[in-house]
Amino acid sequence: MSEKATLSSAQLLLVLALGLGGGLGGAALWDLTGLGTGTHNRATRDYLMAHPEVLPEAIQALQAKESQARLAPARAQLETAYPGAVLGNPEGAITLVEFSDYACGFCRQSVADVEKLIADNPDLRVVIREYPILAPESADAARMALAAADQGKFEAFHKAMFAVGRPSAETIEQAARTAGMDLAAARAAIEGGKYEPELAGNVSLARSLGFDGTPSWVVGESGFSGAVGASALADAIADARS
Repeated sequence: MSEKATLSSAQLLLVLALGLGGGLGGAALWDLTGLGTGTHNRATRDYLMAHPEVLPEAIQALQAKESQARLAPARAQLETAYPGAVLGNPEGAITLVEFSDYACGFCRQSVADVEKLIADNPDLRVVIREYPILAPESADAARMALAAADQGKFEAFHKAMFAVGRPSAETIEQAARTAGMDLAAARAAIEGGKYEPELAGNVSLARSLGFDGTPSWVVGESGFSGAVGASALADAIADARS
């Protein structure tokens, strides 16, 4: 983002949130990206120059508001897991949603973070939404994960798949065997196309929320992407609980 664009976003926020712009119209808001000559423009510019620390806070507030607007209509769908594709407490009062891809190194890195969060939060329900976007083999692993959920083996497969390395025909089968799956039944369900609607729905849902990478997370009114670490996720969980 250019410096000019960042300044414009921040000033818009300040005008709306701090009341520095009075009744500015759209044209006047664009004037704020330069020096400006009006009284309100000068007041906003002077405030920004004297208090630059408010800019990150203002931008963060705008991002949070936009995130809430996207999440609200999708919440019920988001938190409704594919049956069995849940970690932690299935009846937990707090739901953390993770969009995940078995070919994603950052998702693999986040496995330990999620395990710590589950250990620290007995009321945490973690919904895993398979979002296979990185490689063709990602979708193969995602289908097997959903077959594992059908067999009550999701958590075992999920952990085994990340532990064994990048998905391939060999590693997917190895993870399924480690999880104790009925491979014949899983393959029959996969070949019959049972899991295609779920995967397509997850992709559509993620994109509607602006998630174009993995891992991506939703908890409470917060939505964000990346391997943000257990501490940041714990803070978001605490916010959701409160």
